[in-house]
Amino acid sequence: MTRPSSLPAPEPARRRLLRAVRQAPHLLAVELGTPTEPGTPLFASVRSAWLRRLPYLVAFVCAVSLLPTTITLLSHDYGLAGGLSGALATAQTAPLLLAVTRPLQAWWVIFTADVVCALALTGADGVAGRSWPWPPTAIVGYLVLMLALSLRERGRTLIAVWLTTGVAGILSEAVTPVTPVTPGSPTTPDRINSTWVLLFVLTGVVLMMGATLRERGDARRKLIEQETISEAERARRTLLEERTRIARELHDVVAHHMSVITVQADSAPYRIGGIPREAQEEFGSIAATARESLAEMRRLLGVLRSEEAERHGGPEKTPQPGIGMLPKLVEGTVRAGVPVELSLPGDRIPLEPAVDLSAYRIVQEALANVVRHAPGAPTRVSVTTAADGSGLTVLVVNSPPPAPAAPLETNGTGHGLIGMRERVRLVGGSLDTGPLPDGGFRVAAQLPLSPPPAPAAPLGPKDSDSV
Repeated sequence: MTRPSSLPAPEPARRRLLRAVRQAPHLLAVELGTPTEPGTPLFASVRSAWLRRLPYLVAFVCAVSLLPTTITLLSHDYGLAGGLSGALATAQTAPLLLAVTRPLQAWWVIFTADVVCALALTGADGVAGRSWPWPPTAIVGYLVLMLALSLRERGRTLIAVWLTTGVAGILSEAVTPVTPVTPGSPTTPDRINSTWVLLFVLTGVVLMMGATLRERGDARRKLIEQETISEAERARRTLLEERTRIARELHDVVAHHMSVITVQADSAPYRIGGIPREAQEEFGSIAATARESLAEMRRLLGVLRSEEAERHGGPEKTPQPGIGMLPKLVEGTVRAGVPVELSLPGDRIPLEPAVDLSAYRIVQEALANVVRHAPGAPTRVSVTTAADGSGLTVLVVNSPPPAPAAPLETNGTGHGLIGMRERVRLVGGSLDTGPLPDGGFRVAAQLPLSPPPAPAAPLGPKDSDSV
């Protein structure tokens, strides 16, 4: 079977390997030259002020303690000149303060200083029998830097730093200093303690540990953010559910008015004699528009109504309650073990259907909260009207339970208070809820009453003529 000529021939493995080797220095330079979040301090997102200051404290202590130690080690033990020892020690330790905000830039300075120090020690008199190419102080400072680097940079950058450290150690084998044999000493010179393998291994361990801690912190932070988002979405979903339930309940009220408009418009030509043809056509148009609106409302209700309520024919198909049904609601609450005292206006109040339904639902939700969270607490329900007839006040106050009792629910969903606020907002009222000093709870709603319709003005001569 021959390969079609349109398909390119596979690239040999040797050529792919050579291309990867040629690209490796460029990729290494990119990773080592692209810091992550430069200028942002370590632990900047931590809430605790003490933890935010901890990297500065660690860097300061390490720099202050390692600087004189490194100078003493290089000048007295390794035999370097005092000025050179001070310059190298400063370059190896002072950038640790920079590592708090820019660890990758600090690594470039410290790594370069460590390499220069290793080359300078090849000509020192006291290198025989000591650690090389990395003295002990350089190893300690480098590991501290690796910890800061692993807490900030991405994984590919850490691998590049680790490999660069290993390559520098391997190349140091080519310039290993040879210690001369002094007169009177054994024929075998003192061996140099090579530390590049030790630093290479410790660097890998520290980088891996730091990266693991950083990933764990990132995962925990993302989990907290997701929980916050989930809580906000849960609250938003609760609000939408309450608004949908209120919309389903108000559908019957609006549908009733639309049905009345349809019937009146259809029957107007038969109830009122002598109506011109233009007026009859206008009434017909009004009836047709009302029927179309009613049909659209039924379609909207089909979207809002839940499948369970549609299947079982739930309370959405029953007449909507009002304050006239509060005695029956209070009676059921008393049978549940909550003593309730009800106070209603003496005269029947003409209420808008939305206001009447909202007042009943607010009392219903308040009593349900008493049963769930304060079983047995004496409760007072009062519905009063303002002196000028402009508003309706719904007040539900419960005292603390007479005997300590565990609430039936400890973790409420919050639907009750949200539903109350939405119903009050729907009719343009106000709601005040909160605990009382004695341990009880208070729910007070102010619902506006629609003003009575203005009396029709008598027809003037011009009006009568136009009719």
